[in-house]
Amino acid sequence: MRCVIARFPFDLTKSEVEHSMSGITPEPVTGVAVTISRQVYPVMQVGEVITRQNRRDFTSGEMRRALTRLGFTCHDVPPAAPVGETRADEGPLGW
Repeated sequence: MRCVIARFPFDLTKSEVEHSMSGITPEPVTGVAVTISRQVYPVMQVGEVITRQNRRDFTSGEMRRALTRLGFTCHDVPPAAPVGETRADEGPLGW
C-alpha cells in the first residue's frame, strides 16, 4: 500500500513491516503505540525503522494513519498510575 510519510511516498505491506520489526527490541512506550506480532512498539520507533528517517521528520499522527491503513492496531498508552507515597511510620492503609 502506498503511504506518504514526511512528504515521501513509501510502498509498504503489512508483512514487510512485521519482518522489519522482528528483531527489534521495543522501547518504552510513552505516547501512541502499535501492536506488531504481539509486541507493543512506539509508533515513532516503527516509523524510524521502516522509513530510515529521523523521528523529527514525521509525526506520530502520520505513522498512526499509515499503520492503521496497513491493518495494525494503534492505541494510546494510558498514563501510569501515580504511586502513593507512604511514610515509614504508616501502615499500608495510611494510618
